[in-house]
Amino acid sequence: MSLALIVIITIIIISSVYNFYNGANDCANSIATTVSSRVLTPFKAIILASFFNIIGAFITTEVAKTIGKGLLPSEYITTTILISAMIGAIAWAAFATHTGLPVSITHCIIGGMLGAGILAYGVGAFQWSVLKKVIIAMVTSPIFGFIIGLLLLALIFWFFKNFRPQIVSKIFGRLQIISASFMALAHGMNDTQNAMGIITASLLAGGFITEFKVPIWVIILSSLFMGLGTFYGGKKVIRTMGMKITTVKPVDGFAAETAASIVIFISSLLGMPISTTHVISTSIMGVGSVKRLSAVRWGIAGNVIVAWVLTIPASALVAAFAYLILKSFI
Repeated sequence: MSLALIVIITIIIISSVYNFYNGANDCANSIATTVSSRVLTPFKAIILASFFNIIGAFITTEVAKTIGKGLLPSEYITTTILISAMIGAIAWAAFATHTGLPVSITHCIIGGMLGAGILAYGVGAFQWSVLKKVIIAMVTSPIFGFIIGLLLLALIFWFFKNFRPQIVSKIFGRLQIISASFMALAHGMNDTQNAMGIITASLLAGGFITEFKVPIWVIILSSLFMGLGTFYGGKKVIRTMGMKITTVKPVDGFAAETAASIVIFISSLLGMPISTTHVISTSIMGVGSVKRLSAVRWGIAGNVIVAWVLTIPASALVAAFAYLILKSFI
């Protein structure tokens, strides 16, 4: 077996681990509010999220292209950089998942690429026109999540103001299954593609393919491990997202999931790798703010935001350290 093939197999294995933790941490994105509002049991919600995560991975590959060939030029992407980036991403994703922090797994891989890429080539090597778009999407998508969640719930409250609360809960209990499915689908469209982009870039760098086109087997493999991670659950993250930020009822969950899904769906079609965690988190905050600002537990929200801020530099540092070690061997 050639060294090039061994390296590719290594990248595929590492990428699968990354996808597993992506599903484990981000499963809370699509099911936390559904579980906390008691619309579905955790087991049923995880099955639902796993299924639609897998379906979403087949809809578009635009985000995979941004990750795999947009941040760094193709000639600068080596298997050493890809492995280092994945190690940095996995390290922070695993830490966050096991401590119950809902962080951006997308930001983990971007941080990993930045850390390894800057150490290898310097800041100037990055395609800053692409990176600028990614940064703008990172900043604006949570804001849109908050605003749309707030406005949507306010509109629902106005429209159903003369309905009995029990009737409203019953209606949106059913509708929340649809919104959770849409959220899981949108999550699969965006986050599953991170690893798809890395694997495809490694195949191109290793000479196993001649153009950046995501193979079907890469989509299947990535979506499978995302689904397995989602099935694993990340229960601590679910508790943080669905129960600690604010009290969630079916109507709240529907508004938050729908608002986040809209933002993520559009971003995915545009090829923008955004944080699904950030968007659903701010959507939940926006929904909670409709009732009153004190309904949001801002202390918990603050801890989550600190974790967001640390994600890119933490992943970048680990990736840079991994690159220092690996560059002499690969």
